[in-house]
Amino acid sequence: MPNQTYDVLIIGSGPAGYTAAIRAGQFGLKTALIEKDAKLGGTCLHVGCIPTKALLFNAELYDHLKDAKEFGFDDLAMPKLNWGAIQDRKNKIVTKHTKGLEFLMRKNKVETIRGFGKLTGPAKNGVVTVELTGDDGKSKQLQARNVILATGSEARLLPGVKADERILTNIEILSLGAIPKSLIVVGSGAVGVEFASIFNSFGTKVTILEMLPRMVPVEDEEVSKELARAYRKREIEFHVNALVKKVERTKNGLAVEFSVDDTNQRVEAEKVLIAVGRKPNTENVGLEKTKIQLDRGFVKVNQWLQTDEPNIYAAGDVVAGFPQLAHTGFMEGMVAVAHIAGKPAKPLNPLTIPNCTYCHPEIASVGLTEAKAREKGIEIMVGKFPFTANSRASIVGAHEGFIKVIADIKYREILGVHIIGPNATELIAEAVAAMELEATVDDLMYTIHAHPTLAEGILDAVESTEGLSINM
Repeated sequence: MPNQTYDVLIIGSGPAGYTAAIRAGQFGLKTALIEKDAKLGGTCLHVGCIPTKALLFNAELYDHLKDAKEFGFDDLAMPKLNWGAIQDRKNKIVTKHTKGLEFLMRKNKVETIRGFGKLTGPAKNGVVTVELTGDDGKSKQLQARNVILATGSEARLLPGVKADERILTNIEILSLGAIPKSLIVVGSGAVGVEFASIFNSFGTKVTILEMLPRMVPVEDEEVSKELARAYRKREIEFHVNALVKKVERTKNGLAVEFSVDDTNQRVEAEKVLIAVGRKPNTENVGLEKTKIQLDRGFVKVNQWLQTDEPNIYAAGDVVAGFPQLAHTGFMEGMVAVAHIAGKPAKPLNPLTIPNCTYCHPEIASVGLTEAKAREKGIEIMVGKFPFTANSRASIVGAHEGFIKVIADIKYREILGVHIIGPNATELIAEAVAAMELEATVDDLMYTIHAHPTLAEGILDAVESTEGLSINM
């Protein structure tokens, strides 16, 4: 590799890293992307968003097949699961998009470099030096005018617990050789409830243990209650206020000891999934040699994703103050590169970042919950519309859930939208756009929605803030 100085050197090729690399290439910047693993894409593409959602689609399809008679298909034998074929399909999807990333790097003249990148210190004469270590242990130095740290995150584990063939994280559970007969899920955030949904559909006996008072605790409280109702109906067991004390091996699997309100309980299963959050990968990347500040391991940045070292930026799961979501990383990468290139950009607003959970029923939200709005002392109006009253929901056979809208009484501005039900993760885009544009209740009330659609539910929910919903 000849000696050269890059305009932008990016460490990590997950959503934040590869998006930043592509945008830098589009801006004509001399760009290199460092990746320690054999393939580009990071956690999201290989052991996160993409393979998980592929399995969720299979699970949803399987559930529809179980209900074939309701849709008018008689004499269909109970379909037999082919787990190997399901896994093959998932892997083909991942491979396809991995190749797509490789193509995009070539198309945008981004140089990809295999190895582990580490900062050597602050910039000297406007140039940052990064130490690159290959698989052979040999090191070399790369120079760049700007560096973007996009090193991602990894699953947190319980104290004293290590992942293996029985104790699983998002990595191990995606490569299981067979569907487990029983599964304990520790944690009920997006990862926990999604895998609970997948394996329940495939016939696994699932038990969820959540330390906080309700499942999906970052969501609006009514959404949590609706998910609990739906999971009871699906015979997914769950315990809230559950403090896990011990995970131990048994003859046939694992046992988890936990307490609820100081009452000790024990549950056994073939596998245990630990889904208690993710920690940023900020160790051993040379931050201690710089002025970069951390907050509980996360990198502190300004509105342009710039650290306390002006030539070093951060994006993705390592950034303090933003949710660890792929789409957050996408935008952070683009904002950082725009700032580097001197192009127009808009800082991220945490209140307009959507949360999406692809369990069944789906959950999506943006902005303030009802409780958070009231905590802030805002006088609010609340509208709610159930999917049972939506004609499209009846057509597709998905009646569970609702759309809830929070708006400010004084200015009538939309402050939050919370959806649980069919296609929630698609429907939320309208709400995000509305909030980005500071839309009011009146703006959406006079926005014509096609009929029959699930999206009409947003119109009805907005109208219901005034008690004027047509369909309820």
